[in-house]
Amino acid sequence: MKSLKTFLMIAVIAGALTSCKAQTTVVKVYPKHGTVVTHISNPRTIVHKKTNYYYADGVWYRAQGKKYIVTAVPAGVKVRTLPRGSKVVYSNGRRFYQYRGVWYKKRGRNYIVVNV
Repeated sequence: MKSLKTFLMIAVIAGALTSCKAQTTVVKVYPKHGTVVTHISNPRTIVHKKTNYYYADGVWYRAQGKKYIVTAVPAGVKVRTLPRGSKVVYSNGRRFYQYRGVWYKKRGRNYIVVNV
């Protein structure tokens, strides 16, 4: 009887530990344009037509005071790397890359934002 109680107690503890691990999943949601953010982690600053854009985790921002606003990126902006999770898409026989509604075309070592 004592070994049965010990076995059941171990089973309960093991079940509790595995259920705790299942709750550590992080889901990233792309913010809507116009969303105000107070902090961006490791942004890249990209200057396009005398305007500073900030790029982090595939999201584009513009500064407004000490805050950042999620914005649409204008066509023609160049980046060196694509965000993780971007997909290859063929349109009219041409190869593009897409991530969250932003389309990129490879040109040399850079990727350029394009309208498709």
